[in-house]
Amino acid sequence: MVPALLSSQAPPKLWFEGARLIVGDKTPVIESSAFLVEGDAFTWVGRKGERQPPAGATRVDLTGKTVIPALIDGHNHIGLVNEKDGSNAKANYTRDNLIDQLQRYVYYGTAAAMSMGLEANQDVAFALRDSVTPNAAAFLTVGKGIAATPMAGPTGEARLGIPYGAATPEEGRQHVRELLARKVHFVKIWVDDRDATVPKLKPEVYRAIIDEAHKNRMEVLAHLSRTSALADAKDLLRSGIDGFVHTVRDRDVDDEYIALVKAHPKVWTGPNVPGPGESEEEIAALAETLPASTIAGLRKQLAQRVAAGNPANALFDLHCRNLKRIHDAGMTIGVGTDGTGDGFGVHQQMEYYVRCAGFTPAQALEAGTSINARVLGLTRMGTVAKGKEASFDVLAANPLERITNTRRIEKVYLRGAEVDRAALRAKFLAGTK
Repeated sequence: MVPALLSSQAPPKLWFEGARLIVGDKTPVIESSAFLVEGDAFTWVGRKGERQPPAGATRVDLTGKTVIPALIDGHNHIGLVNEKDGSNAKANYTRDNLIDQLQRYVYYGTAAAMSMGLEANQDVAFALRDSVTPNAAAFLTVGKGIAATPMAGPTGEARLGIPYGAATPEEGRQHVRELLARKVHFVKIWVDDRDATVPKLKPEVYRAIIDEAHKNRMEVLAHLSRTSALADAKDLLRSGIDGFVHTVRDRDVDDEYIALVKAHPKVWTGPNVPGPGESEEEIAALAETLPASTIAGLRKQLAQRVAAGNPANALFDLHCRNLKRIHDAGMTIGVGTDGTGDGFGVHQQMEYYVRCAGFTPAQALEAGTSINARVLGLTRMGTVAKGKEASFDVLAANPLERITNTRRIEKVYLRGAEVDRAALRAKFLAGTK
């Protein structure tokens, strides 16, 4: 935990001025802004010249820069992968490895990350959730998710056996009560039979889970399969689901689904668009934190795609079409990466939204900041506004002109303090090959 300030100490005051300020919601951009940070919060936000800095404030000139709220990842699976050696195992799920990955998030300007149901050690996860770690993103977690059996739901050897299994409605209700005792708000469910190789969570079971959760003011978020997502999503909407951690990804959505989306305006999604592969620009950004061997592998994959003529990616295109349709229908869209720990994915997702789904850069930024904060219940995050947590990114260029400018990070401030990105970069690369 970060030690609390003694009551006799005044919090430090930082006065920032001159930056283009993108607030993070639909508030108009402030082209020449000024804002005051005291302790971990914004205490005044306005235009340069509207007031003078208070006595004793440290002045920071951001002329020519752009400020955005720190980003938020609404869906990840961190802790199982070790980014330094590439291993993927339950044994990696330690406090130290989780913190390493939460610091990678901060390095790339993300201040909170929701781990979605693959907690190999719930005691470690909840202890980290309930603490504050220097230079690390806030760790949010749903605890263990629920599948038909512990061996169903997620794929991959490292993930098998982690979820709760619920074969009956009462088992589902009991797992919800167990999560409630851990002060969990969101319940993750897998509605997926992995191409008919495992049991799928039965409709009567997920309806019981939803009912039990709602009785306890909890929300239920559904993972959709790759083979029956459209049919399952329709039934889940009719059953009272609160959100989807993927979008429909087995076929194009139809008019019946769009009508259901419009009939359930409170339901939201974090689509997790699967990328067509890293670009050279993305690889260069990842090279700041990942081992040279990992970067060489990414460059090899890029060279192979280029040599093949950059063939179309059918799954990417399907996600883009469906994301555009639900966005046009008014569904609330946040950002989730489904990532495993490099911390860069929010930038990629926002680019995909703009590139293929008809979002404006401003809409993509809202998805990754204020909308994610709202749907995840992060009341102090998501915008640069009085009373909000002072976590923000200073950029060298304007992302409203080009969304990939969110990657041109010059400084990151987390809970009111500047992050030493150079020290983090040295830590990430130390001892790697």
